[in-house]
Amino acid sequence: MCGIVGYVGATDAEPFLVDGLRRLEYRGYDSSGVAIHCGESIHVTRAVGRIQALADRLGPTPRSGVVGLGHTRWATHGPPTETNAHPHIGGEGEVVLVHNGVIENFQELKDQLTAKGYAFKSATDSEVIAHLIAEGLKVTPDNPDQPNTKYVTAVQWAIAQLRGTYGLAVLFRERPGLMVAARFGSPLVLGVGRGEFFVASDASPIAGRTDRIVYLADHQVAVLTKDGFSVLHKDQGKIRVDIQPLSVESNDVDLAGFPHYMLKEIHEQPESLRNAMRGRLDDENATAVFGGLNMTPQQIRTVRRIILTGCGTSWHSALVGEYMIEELARIPVSVEYASELRYRNPPIENDTLVFGITQSGETADTLAAIRETKRKGHRTLAINNVVGSSIAQAADGGIYLHAGPEIGVASTKAYTSQCCVLAMLALYFGRMRHLSFESGQRIIEELRMLPNAVAEALRCDATVKEIAAKYHEASTFLYLGRQYNFPTALEGALKLKEISYSHAEGYPAAEMKHGPIALVDEHTPSVFIVPKGTTYDKVVANMEEVKARGGPIIAIASQDDPQVQKIADDVITIPDAPGLTQPIVSIVPLQLLSYHIALLRGCDVDKPRNLAKSVTVE
Repeated sequence: MCGIVGYVGATDAEPFLVDGLRRLEYRGYDSSGVAIHCGESIHVTRAVGRIQALADRLGPTPRSGVVGLGHTRWATHGPPTETNAHPHIGGEGEVVLVHNGVIENFQELKDQLTAKGYAFKSATDSEVIAHLIAEGLKVTPDNPDQPNTKYVTAVQWAIAQLRGTYGLAVLFRERPGLMVAARFGSPLVLGVGRGEFFVASDASPIAGRTDRIVYLADHQVAVLTKDGFSVLHKDQGKIRVDIQPLSVESNDVDLAGFPHYMLKEIHEQPESLRNAMRGRLDDENATAVFGGLNMTPQQIRTVRRIILTGCGTSWHSALVGEYMIEELARIPVSVEYASELRYRNPPIENDTLVFGITQSGETADTLAAIRETKRKGHRTLAINNVVGSSIAQAADGGIYLHAGPEIGVASTKAYTSQCCVLAMLALYFGRMRHLSFESGQRIIEELRMLPNAVAEALRCDATVKEIAAKYHEASTFLYLGRQYNFPTALEGALKLKEISYSHAEGYPAAEMKHGPIALVDEHTPSVFIVPKGTTYDKVVANMEEVKARGGPIIAIASQDDPQVQKIADDVITIPDAPGLTQPIVSIVPLQLLSYHIALLRGCDVDKPRNLAKSVTVE
């Protein structure tokens, strides 16, 4: 979603802001802008399109100014135009701000401010906040002993009237060295340097500039100058906050020689899977261990039902988790779209555990679902990749993926890490119940072999590239699998839709004959996930049905499978993997297939149209 970056220090802000915005490009955006406090005035530059358009407009010589803001916008109110781009100006130029989130009562506030003589230039909800803070400055008295107090109070006065979500960073024309940031429902972090401080919507722009970070929580306001910072809470006043080490390195957000972040992250999966498992496999007790669940073994044993909720790719990993947990632990599992769960009123028993699954930890629908179920007294846990995220703070406990930054909008390594964590959870719950010691040992061994199996699967890249060249002009694809590989089919189809804009649908292979088979013709490839396993013969029979109707078949199959070789037009081989790890191995060639088809179709792989990495609005 939208991105924020800010700087207060002793060097010119503009180079850092532009570099920070480039690091935020993965969030998805349609316009950008910066504001530099030049001493007596705040200079605002905005542009539609990519960051390079903004950089070209700024020119090669940085504007002098040691305090500044930058923003990338993903349109929610008003089309992507220069007028609607951030930063926005309040009053007669006395306030300049950037905003992430959505203000639900903006029209009501806009009408009130218009009646008071404020002139609006944009169609955004964000400009309302800028004018509201300007109005706050008018009604707040000066405090000569503490000159910053007036400006902080004006921000607090304004945000108290907002209904919705916001991550804000604000500059004031009359206070050149001051920046105020505020958060509710939209992430903000502070970078703590030496004589310089940073604000950002996530840690990526700060990596390499400081190794200390503060994760702001809801209802907190940060006050920053080059001499230090303080944090206020709306109910508690000034509070102490934890300064935590920043684990993200600058090379974590670099391309490292790859042409695209997506390809880099596909190839990082062996290591990200090792990181997900590190320290969590207990050989002595043949189980998994998690430090953040905040539940005793006795509480775990009372769980009679589990709800897994998420959106998009995370929902697909939840489907994989459903199969895993029910098989190993024999606990009934429900998988819910978070966007539906938040508005339903389903009966949830007291012994139900709710997991919110999210890469970013900021997905608005998943956060709302977690808060709603927690409000009703149910224990909520999170599976996410971002320390200090909103969902991590809202849940009663959780598990971090440790996948490292994922820059490509289409999730790859976060998805496989989610599946891996869910496999370990299934082992953990299973060993709490009936799963034998020997079975636990076998599963641990299978999990330990997983990174090498994924590394071997990555060797199919050249084959996948040839197949992509053959089929990239097809307008529709069918993805088909059974059991553990039904979610794989859904995820493979989603990846193709996301980055190549090709139409694709995923189905359980047996459901094909109940409708989708009507789509089969010589121009519609069917991608079958058919590695050796319990449903192998059934999926092969489904392949024969497609072949009988003249449909081209792409098969993801085990090595040395002559039967599939005879039926399929094209075969991508993967190493043998047991059922629990099979969906993690079999998704790799589908990730690569979507990548190569997107390239051949001339698509922007890392920044697909209309999409955002972190969907923080409904």
